[in-house]
Amino acid sequence: MGNREIKEAKVKEIVEKLQRAQSAILTSYIGITVEEDTELRKKMREAGVEYRVVKNTLTSRAVKELGYEGLDQYLAGPVAIAFGYDDPTTPARILADFAKDHKAIELKAGIVQGEIFDTAKVVELSKIPPREVLLSRLLGSMKAPLSNFAYALAALRDKMEGEANA
Repeated sequence: MGNREIKEAKVKEIVEKLQRAQSAILTSYIGITVEEDTELRKKMREAGVEYRVVKNTLTSRAVKELGYEGLDQYLAGPVAIAFGYDDPTTPARILADFAKDHKAIELKAGIVQGEIFDTAKVVELSKIPPREVLLSRLLGSMKAPLSNFAYALAALRDKMEGEANA
């Protein structure tokens, strides 16, 4: 297998990952230590996020193949991509949280459900709570009105039973 075939296979792999991912967040990691990188990769793995260092030229080819415009400006210097397959907010949240204590990590841009996000949008995405938290909040907000309705029905039933027995 020649060098060209290897590159084509890698581009195809990046295309497949981008198609499968709910989000793909680009990050710069200039100055990160081996220990910090190991810690970040562990957090990513535990959350089901794939974190890969990629060649910018290959990534550029992959995003062009998918028809994404405006990402090339972020493909400068060492770039890694965090692929989130389950929850689109997870990669951005982990990277932003990690960047608070590790200044070597910088959020650059992303592709979220087929849309290009600039740095500001990625930062906003990182502030959205996990899916499970949002669902529990939704269920909690639905529970209170249902409970109140059930109490009202019970009170009405008791009142009607009281009047019927009188």
